[in-house]
Amino acid sequence: MLDRLKALFADPEPSGDTSAAFAPDDARVAVAALLVHMIRIDGVVTEDETATIRTALDTQFGLSGDDLDEVMAEAQRRDDEAVDLYSFTSTLKVKLSEEERIEVIELLWRAVFADGVVNELEDNMVWRTAELLGVSSRDRMILRKRVAGEAAS
Repeated sequence: MLDRLKALFADPEPSGDTSAAFAPDDARVAVAALLVHMIRIDGVVTEDETATIRTALDTQFGLSGDDLDEVMAEAQRRDDEAVDLYSFTSTLKVKLSEEERIEVIELLWRAVFADGVVNELEDNMVWRTAELLGVSSRDRMILRKRVAGEAAS
């Protein structure tokens, strides 16, 4: 009887699902999912925004080539399934130091300024994410000004 139940729930063929390659609490995927959510939030995803987050993930985690593509695909999948930011930020709050969480906010600001337009949805998402990560309003605004200055030049 137990064998029949196992057979009933067994997956006869691998589905090709790459999500098994990433743990639910993989910080790389959580950061990537926040960045993907950020560039999608205004309804327009530009090549500059996509390039910015790919560069950020390469710089931050040393991801490139197929590894970067896999993380991006998994981040998009998880963002599609997410109902809020908490699933990502709770992982990062546990896995990252305060300095690393501040760096995540900087990456978000870089994604915001990548297309040259800051809208209130993006600004609000950075604020909410910073709050969930325990990053102070002061640090958030300092990073915003710094990234805005870099984007303007």
